[in-house]
This record gives sequence, structure tokens and C-alpha cells, in this order.
Amino acid sequence: MVEAVYVISVAAELAGCHPQTLRIYERKGLVQPARTGGGSRRYSDSDIAQLQRIQQLTDEGLNLAGVKRVLALEVEVAALEARIARLRSEADEAVAATHRQYRREIVPVNQSLTLYRRPRRGS
Repeated sequence: MVEAVYVISVAAELAGCHPQTLRIYERKGLVQPARTGGGSRRYSDSDIAQLQRIQQLTDEGLNLAGVKRVLALEVEVAALEARIARLRSEADEAVAATHRQYRREIVPVNQSLTLYRRPRRGS
């Protein structure tokens, strides 16, 4: 599958900013577009989504250093959520395996009750 790529002017329009802004974002390490053999920038759909997120954060008042930190934290949170999901799945499987093992090892016991009565003295 070929990923869609956009030249800088189209990417800037899709992201709602000026092409020079995209160059600044790249210099600051906020986005890394692919390059052609001739060195022209090519932006993918995921790059466009990243640019839109950057615009949203700057519109909310964050400076570019803050935006960079927020983006890094969002990546970290996503990785942690994936790890939690994987560990939860592993834990669920371990519990299920333990329950399967118990079912094999449990021996049925007569469930009837017998009351214990002390013998009466003098009877």
C-alpha cells in the first residue's frame, strides 16, 4: 500500500498554517517529513495529523517546547496503555490457566452433612 504524500504547500494548507511554519516545526524536531532524492519534503497523512495536533496545542497557548513535551508524553502514554493491555491479557490468561488446572485437580467430595452429637452420659 502506498502512503499518500504531500508537498510542503499542500501540507501547510491541510494543517492550516504557513509553509515556513512547517520548516520551523521540522527544525524544532516536532515533525520529520520524508525527503525525495532531490531533498524536497514529503508529508504523509500521519505527518498531517501530527501538524494538526501541533496547531491545536499552539492555539491553546503552548509554546513549541511545551508542544514537544506534550507530544512526547502522548507517545509515552500510548505505549504504557498498550503495555497495560498486554499485561492485562497475560494476567487473564494466567488466571484462566490456573482455573483449568484446578478443575483437573479438584476431586468431588460428598456434600451431605452429618451432625455430630455427643453421646449422652448415663444412657
